Amino acid sequence: MFKIAYWIVYICLWPIYRFKFINREKISKGAAIICGNHTANIDSVLVVLALGDKKQYAAMAKKELFQVPVLKQLLKAFGAYPVSRGDNDINAIRYSLKALKNDEKLIIFPEGTRVKPGMQSEPKSGSAMLALKAKVPIVPVYITPGRKAFRGCTLTFGDPYYPEVEGKPTAVDFENVTGEIMRRVHALSDVKALGE
Repeated sequence: MFKIAYWIVYICLWPIYRFKFINREKISKGAAIICGNHTANIDSVLVVLALGDKKQYAAMAKKELFQVPVLKQLLKAFGAYPVSRGDNDINAIRYSLKALKNDEKLIIFPEGTRVKPGMQSEPKSGSAMLALKAKVPIVPVYITPGRKAFRGCTLTFGDPYYPEVEGKPTAVDFENVTGEIMRRVHALSDVKALGE
């Protein structure tokens, strides 16, 4: 059923967004955390489409979206689970670690919310904490920012890497790793240009 739903969504969205994927082969096998920039609601769906038609991922979504019955069922069908933004959501953390233990990909946008071009963001350290705790690689992805409908968009994947810190990670370590994640994500904007 997932494969059928995947291709229905793919076929319906491609004429609108004309998306393309660069360096998709860099997505590592097994558990990994996919981290990208986030400027539009469609971003998470595009990352899912880039991962292929096998259900191999889980994705965080703000809990408010799960209050709409139809949307709630759709989100669950595509592997999304609720998270309380701005809170230390223990249930979301446990679910995330379980997904990684099951060799799934975890899709996280460290900025936590949509950031329009020109806006400043304060990335959250959840992805850094999970990567260090689960000892899984992070795969950065840069997504064409801004409005995408009928303009075309590109998702460019970077090399997977394992963040490292000395000793037991501290809040400062998490902050530094998060900064490195976002630097790697935005560095891919140049790769996108070369790939077009």
